[in-house]
Amino acid sequence: MHNDTTIGIRCGMCKKGYTLRVNLSDLDRWNHKDGLAQDIFPYLSPDERELLISRICGTCFDKVSAEED
Repeated sequence: MHNDTTIGIRCGMCKKGYTLRVNLSDLDRWNHKDGLAQDIFPYLSPDERELLISRICGTCFDKVSAEED
């Protein structure tokens, strides 16, 4: 990626830390609420995008979703 940066995010449930590599201009768009995560970060996995949106990792998100069913 050109002009990329890494950001650290900790899951609010399990407290595990994650590092994501994103384009700096995409991060700026995200911080200014200039679009949806899937449109701004198509190169991130759905779990990585969910971590950005809700601060919940994919594993914990799956557990919460299963409990709601």
